[in-house]
Amino acid sequence: MPVPWFLLSLALGRNPVVLSLERVVGPQDTARCSPGLSCHLWDGDVLCLPGSLVSAPGPVLVPTRLQTELVLRCHEETDCDLCVRVAVHLAVHGYWEDPEDEEKFRRAADPELEEPRNASLQAHIVLSFQAYPTAHCVLLEVQVPAALVQPGQSVGSVVFDCFEAALGAEVQIWSYTQPRYQKELNLTQQLPDCRGLEVQDNIQSCWALPWLNVSADGEDVRLVLDVSEEQHFGLSLYWNQDQGPIKPWWHSNLTGPQTITLNHTDLVPCLCIQVWPLEPDSVRTSICPFREDPRAHRNLWRAARLQLLPSRGWRLDAPCSLPAEATLCWQALDGGPCLPLVPPLPRENVTVNKVLEFPLRKGHPNVCVQVSTWEKLQMQECLWADSLGPLKDDMLLVETRGPQDNGSLCALEPSGCTPLLSRASTRAARLGEQLLQDVQSGQCLQLWDSDLGALWACPMDKYIHQRWALVWLACLLLAAVLFLLLLLKMNPVKGWLRLLKENIRAGAASRSRAALLLYSADDASFERLVGVLASALCQLPLRVAVDLWSRRDLSAQGALAWFHAQRRQTLQEGGVVVLLFSPGAVALCREWLQDATSAPRAHGPHDAFAASLSCVLPDFLQGRAPGRYVGAYFDKLLPADAVPALFRSVPVFSLPSQLPDFLGTLQGPAAPRSRWLAERAEQVSRALQPALDSCFRPPGALGTGRGMGP
Repeated sequence: MPVPWFLLSLALGRNPVVLSLERVVGPQDTARCSPGLSCHLWDGDVLCLPGSLVSAPGPVLVPTRLQTELVLRCHEETDCDLCVRVAVHLAVHGYWEDPEDEEKFRRAADPELEEPRNASLQAHIVLSFQAYPTAHCVLLEVQVPAALVQPGQSVGSVVFDCFEAALGAEVQIWSYTQPRYQKELNLTQQLPDCRGLEVQDNIQSCWALPWLNVSADGEDVRLVLDVSEEQHFGLSLYWNQDQGPIKPWWHSNLTGPQTITLNHTDLVPCLCIQVWPLEPDSVRTSICPFREDPRAHRNLWRAARLQLLPSRGWRLDAPCSLPAEATLCWQALDGGPCLPLVPPLPRENVTVNKVLEFPLRKGHPNVCVQVSTWEKLQMQECLWADSLGPLKDDMLLVETRGPQDNGSLCALEPSGCTPLLSRASTRAARLGEQLLQDVQSGQCLQLWDSDLGALWACPMDKYIHQRWALVWLACLLLAAVLFLLLLLKMNPVKGWLRLLKENIRAGAASRSRAALLLYSADDASFERLVGVLASALCQLPLRVAVDLWSRRDLSAQGALAWFHAQRRQTLQEGGVVVLLFSPGAVALCREWLQDATSAPRAHGPHDAFAASLSCVLPDFLQGRAPGRYVGAYFDKLLPADAVPALFRSVPVFSLPSQLPDFLGTLQGPAAPRSRWLAERAEQVSRALQPALDSCFRPPGALGTGRGMGP
């Protein structure tokens, strides 16, 4: 039995208060004004054209404030429409330019004269009413006696009855004078839908509305619609975005009664429910019950995705608007927190689902984006490294400029912004003079520039090389001394050399090149063949990443996210991505390369090759593949001309016939001598042969899996 969370009807909406509205009888519009004023409503509509601003010739009557009230315009006892009553408060604006004109105006209104004139101040007030898709304007003529004319003082108000509007509509009201002496007043109001008992009893379109009960069912939410079995109604769930149009999420035509369960992970603050009877011109009523739900706000941040676009653009994708701010920060190579660049750069309010740009002159891989609320940092991304390369060991200098062209430079460090010419014990202070010379000689990259200051990124590689040169010299001297000491004891030399050889091998393994192996899982025999190849490559040594060994991470992250993370790490470390072509892989490539005349077929949840094509193909199409990718295929499983021509821009090797060249390419520029490669190629070939033979056995010859033909 679900516990009631809050019980409401669509007649009550978000604000369950019974509205007691005044009734206005008759279809005619009327106008009345406060005591002392006279007013007249012109017949018929007028054009809704405010016109341009003009200067007031003297004191004029202008609207100062708008006030609205909801009433019922009734044609019969139970046949009423919702109507908006508008009150316009007026005041005198401006002064007499010529004192003589003011004196004449005062004398004309003097009651002690034998023949006093009816001097007054007159104005034409326009009320413009818009409720999509209609617009309606009326003209009110108002006169104020001269005795009440005091510049800057309020003189009263005029009330208009009334503008008819649809239930639940958003209306906009403007007020201005003709001619227009000041900026028009405007007011936006969301009208109630069938939410008051009196409204429901007197407006016929509210009689057939379904009743909705929203309750909690554990972590989930249950929507119960209490309607008769024969009644048909429409139900829509949508995201009511403040920054953009309404975004539908789910819609269905149903027959009552109905119970619909929403998963708690689907709740977001802007998720609204709209329901209406399936009848002509029926009233649609909406409620948004999750605006203050803490779970909905947590889900919103989990669903938000921050994307960084080349070269200085970014976008925050989210189903609802987010009250957050974004700023740039600097991520140092040695880790640590990302240091915000505020000031000098300003914070920017976040507009979701819209591409924005930061005011940088140049992009830099160490520049990241932070999105935060007043409570805490919500998300941070440094994905510009994909297009600008890995993080660099650069020092960020902040230049501050004064009013008399006197500026100062400081280096942004975790401890703060350190002045370059200071006695602090930080790296920036020790290299302050050299960094200042680098800025003056143009060796630093200017990221941002304005009248208030600038940001400079200065490379630190050359200073690190100078420091390590002395360290290496000391190490060589120490090694020479140790070698002489060891020569004195020849017997332990052989044991020491064996230990040194093992240490060198361990060091080479720790510094081995990374390789990401991508393949299409055609069948079980081919997967075993790929596993044997990956295990053999690990003995070179190579640090091999393959989805066969990461099924748990693949299931948790998804194939595309797993491949994206592995590819980024491999390329940042100077590794290589190996595309292993098979009949299934070639078929997948052809599906992606041909025109979108048919949708690609569905693939398994662990098929990293199919998921990776959306990232791999752009690298080949845009010429970024050489140096990053290597292709390979097995001699007897695939003919040489079957590999698509697009992938021929990188080396493609036939295995096992071209194993030495394949292994040399994987090792990179520091590949060992050819004799060592030939020995390793022979070992890999012997390891592959049983797995290759199993791919050509008849299907019944294997206990598990399926055979693969050429």
